[in-house]
Amino acid sequence: MHKGVIYALLAAALFGASTPFAKTLVGQVAPVTLAGMLYQGSGLGLLFWYVLRAVLTRKDQGEIAGLKAKDLPWLSGAVVAGGIAGPVLLMLGLTLTPASSASLLLNMEGVLTAMLAWFVFKENFDKRIFLGMLLIVAAGILLSWEQIPVLGVPWGAFAIIGACLCWAIDNNLTRKVSASDAVQIAGVKGLVAGTVNLLIAMGLGYSFPETRTILTAGIVGFCGYGLSLVMFVLALRHLGTARTGAYFSAAPFVGAVISLLMLGDRPGISFWIAAALMGAGIWLHLTENHGHLHDHEELDHAHEHSHDEHHQHEHDFTWDGKEPHVHTHRHAPMTHTHPHFPDIHHRHSH
Repeated sequence: MHKGVIYALLAAALFGASTPFAKTLVGQVAPVTLAGMLYQGSGLGLLFWYVLRAVLTRKDQGEIAGLKAKDLPWLSGAVVAGGIAGPVLLMLGLTLTPASSASLLLNMEGVLTAMLAWFVFKENFDKRIFLGMLLIVAAGILLSWEQIPVLGVPWGAFAIIGACLCWAIDNNLTRKVSASDAVQIAGVKGLVAGTVNLLIAMGLGYSFPETRTILTAGIVGFCGYGLSLVMFVLALRHLGTARTGAYFSAAPFVGAVISLLMLGDRPGISFWIAAALMGAGIWLHLTENHGHLHDHEELDHAHEHSHDEHHQHEHDFTWDGKEPHVHTHRHAPMTHTHPHFPDIHHRHSH
C-alpha cells in the first residue's frame, strides 16, 4: 500500500476516535474553552516531541526541512481557519448533535476539501472520484435532514458542516507547506490555535474545569488533533489535497463505531443508509488508479527525499551517500508515464 495512504488512514483513525471522547467533555466545559484545551494539548505534546527529537537526533542523520518565511502566510491562514474557527464550530455542533451522527457528518470535510482543491486550487480529478464525493454528499444531506427540529433548522448539523468548511480551507492552505517538517507545522498550529481560543474563552468570562478534565482534553487533543495532523500533513505531501481528504473520510466511521459502543447512541435507519452511501463513496476513492503521460517542469525546493526516478541530481556539497536526506535540490524537466497522485512532484495540468 502506498505510504501516503497509510498516513491518511492513520490520521483518519486518530481524528475519528477523538470525536466521541470530545463529546463526553462537551457538557463539562464551554465549547470555545474545550477547543482551546484540545489544541493546546496538541501543541504542547508536539512541542515536547519536537524538542526531544532535536536532542536525540544525531547530526549524521541529516537535518529536517523546516518552515521558511515564504510559508508563513499559508500557515497563518490555515491556523485561523482550521485551528481557531473550525474547532469552535465543532464543539458547538456537538452540543446539539448525537456523537454518532456528528461523526458521519464530519465526512463533509473530505468533500469540501476536494471541491476547493479542484475548483479553486485546480487539482485534477476524474469521474470515479467525483461520483464518490456525490455519494458522501448525499449521505451528509440525509443526516442533516434527520436532525431538522419540528420548529427550526438543524443548527448542530450546520455548525459541524461549517467546521468542515474551515478545515477544508485549512487543508488546502497546508498543502502549500506540506514539504516542510510535519511536526513543526502541526505544533505551531496547535500552540497558536489553542492559545487564541483560550484567550477568547477567558475574555468571555468562561471558567476552566477541574484538572482531570484539562488533562483528559489535552490527551485527546494530542492524539486526535496533534498526531493526526502530523499524519495528515505527510499524506498531503504524497497524495495531494483532494485524495488525502478522500481517504480521511474514513475518520467518521471510526468515531461512529466508538460512539455506538461507548455512548450508547441508538441511530435510526437513515444513519445506516448514510453509512452505506459514505462507505460506497470511500470505496470508489480507495480503488482509484491514475496514470498518464505527463511533464515535470523545472523545480527548486527542499524536502526529505531518496534518489528515485524523480530525484536524479548532483550535490554541491560532500554527500556521504546516506538516504533519505534533506537539502535544496533542482528537478530537471522530464516527461514520462507512470501511476501517480498529485503529490509535491505531480501538480501538473491535464
